[in-house]
Amino acid sequence: MNIPVTRKDLVLVNMGPHHPSMHGVLQLVVTLYGEDVIDCEPILENRTIIQYLPYVTRWEYLAAMFTKAITVNGPKRLGNIQVPEKARYVRVIMLELSHIASHLLWLSPFMADIGAQTPFFYIFRERELVYNLFEAATGMRMMHNYFHIGGVNPIFLERVEGAGIIGRDKVINWGLSGPILRTFEIQWNLRKIDHYKCYDEFDWEV
Repeated sequence: MNIPVTRKDLVLVNMGPHHPSMHGVLQLVVTLYGEDVIDCEPILENRTIIQYLPYVTRWEYLAAMFTKAITVNGPKRLGNIQVPEKARYVRVIMLELSHIASHLLWLSPFMADIGAQTPFFYIFRERELVYNLFEAATGMRMMHNYFHIGGVNPIFLERVEGAGIIGRDKVINWGLSGPILRTFEIQWNLRKIDHYKCYDEFDWEV
C-alpha cells in the first residue's frame, strides 16, 4: 500500500470508548488512508498512571475494587510506597464487601436458573445494601474510582489540608468553638461547662 507523503490525505478517527465485552474499555486513535488503517494507537499509552486508574474498574465491573487493588499494588511495590494503616483496613473492608456482592450476583441468577425465582429478588435486595455502602463511601454504585497509589480516595485531604490555617490567639479572640477550639487542646465544651441536661451523669472528657 502506498502511504501518502503529506498528512492531508490521512484521517484521524477517535474510535470509542466502546463496549465490546464490558463498560467502555476499548478506545483507539485510528489513522485512516481511505478505508485502510495505517496506524492504531491505544489510548492508555498516552495516560499517566492517575489518568489510567479509572479505566481498570471497567475491566471487571462486578469486582471493581479488586481490579483497582491489583493495579495500584504494582506501582506501590515498585516505588516502595507505604500505605497508611487506616487505608489498609478500609481497603480490606471494601474488598470483602465487593467479594460478597460478586458472590450474591452469582447466586441469585443461579437460583433462578434452577427454578427458584423468589430468592432471586431477595438476594438482589441484600446486594443493594452493599452497593449503598459503596455509594456512600465513593459516590458511585459501580466502577468506583476509590483505591489510589498509597491509600484510598485522596480528594478530601487535597482540598482541605493546609486550608484555613488559624493561630491559637485568633481562635480565642474570635470566639471560635467546637472542634476548631479543641484542636489547640483548649478543654472547653458547653455540654460540660454548662452542665447541659444529664451529661454530668456520664464519665467523659472533652
